[in-house]
Amino acid sequence: MAAFALALSITPGPVNVVALSAGARHGLRASLRHVFGATLGFTLLLLAIGLGLHEAFMTWPWLASSLRLAGVVYLLYLTWKLWSDDGQLGGANDDTRPGYWSGALMQWLNPKAWLACVAGMGAFAAGGRVAVIGRFAAIYFVVCYLSIACWAAVGNSIRHWVDNPTRLRRFNRAMALLLASCAFYLLLAW
Repeated sequence: MAAFALALSITPGPVNVVALSAGARHGLRASLRHVFGATLGFTLLLLAIGLGLHEAFMTWPWLASSLRLAGVVYLLYLTWKLWSDDGQLGGANDDTRPGYWSGALMQWLNPKAWLACVAGMGAFAAGGRVAVIGRFAAIYFVVCYLSIACWAAVGNSIRHWVDNPTRLRRFNRAMALLLASCAFYLLLAW
């Protein structure tokens, strides 16, 4: 369970790209709100799928399509925010840093998160036993938090490199292109 959680949590994806960017712009401590929100959002999604939410999508396929479209729109919105960023480093009191709610929402609109939840529950908790679902969610919470925090820490470690507005704008635009790539991949894979 832990190896599965690590493999899917540490690999690049929209949530990790935002954590990297938040760490570079705001520092590790300030970006931990996003890390916690994303972890909690993912864990709640994992529990919901383990307790039967995926069956609603099997019954009403338009619901899955709507969620996928909302995810693409949200990724493009985040792309625009990164692309249009002014390049000023923010501190812990900066209201532009990603927070709890944006991290949690991002997971619920993140197709990678949905695939990880469905695949994980299918592999480890297919019987629907609440104890197994709870154990898997607890393991995933710890692994997911540490994985996303690693991305924020890497961002924090390159903060000295992006210490001027021009470099930070370039970095944020590179991150924006990665997010846009995720969004367009989702559109093509539809």
